[in-house]
Amino acid sequence: MEHTVNERDFRLLESDPYTFSVLRRVLHYPCNVVRTDHEKLILCHTTAPYPVWLWTPDGLAPTDAERAWQLAQSACPFEEGYRYNLKYELAEAFLLLAAQSGLKLRIVTNMFAYDCPQAIAPAVPTDGCLYRCTSGDAEEAAQLIDRFHEDVGQDRSSMEHCLRLARQRIENGGFYLWKNEAGETVACCSLNAEDGLGCVGSVYTVPEHRRRHYAQHLVYQVTELAARQGLMPMLYTDADYAASNACYEKIGYVLRGKLCTIALAQ
Repeated sequence: MEHTVNERDFRLLESDPYTFSVLRRVLHYPCNVVRTDHEKLILCHTTAPYPVWLWTPDGLAPTDAERAWQLAQSACPFEEGYRYNLKYELAEAFLLLAAQSGLKLRIVTNMFAYDCPQAIAPAVPTDGCLYRCTSGDAEEAAQLIDRFHEDVGQDRSSMEHCLRLARQRIENGGFYLWKNEAGETVACCSLNAEDGLGCVGSVYTVPEHRRRHYAQHLVYQVTELAARQGLMPMLYTDADYAASNACYEKIGYVLRGKLCTIALAQ
């Protein structure tokens, strides 16, 4: 296994452009752990508290699943608290292989990957307007990113890390707010532009302002911005959160792939 990726790895990831868009993006930057055979296995861990990404092709043979398991346990063991984002067929193999080793794994999150070939304007109107953050808004953006991670119950980190992330998103693709007619920030999302994709993330609505269609209008307008830049809009969702998935589908998002996150059972 090699510790650096090359063009062969990026060509492999072209077969899963949406489900592994984050992996394709982070491989362009320094990561804590990278392992690849440039053929059937690409493992990458950026930094805590984020999960490890493990790509494998569809229809993986049992022997290759075992190789993936050995790689995972040598590079980023589940016993040390690492979580993994991977395809369901590999997750199922990992659950069995873990049991044979005396470990018990569980699926933590089910994820859907969507793209949006053609955005559809929301049918229900709302008040307020889109606002694009500038460098002076980084602290507010960081607080919203922190609240987003608290809300989903994953990837909590220090406020310092959230501030770095906010500044990076503001500089790279954009961090957007929805402000209501009173000028209050009621929702947010980010847009990360790379490799022809406009990845919408960190979609969050302030609890006391929910059920007023703010997030739907926010995501729609950011989706339109991405499309006008020549990007294909895409996003990840929690597959078990039916309300948000229905919201995205109403504005034109189409399901393209499925992933899950697995971790050691507590």
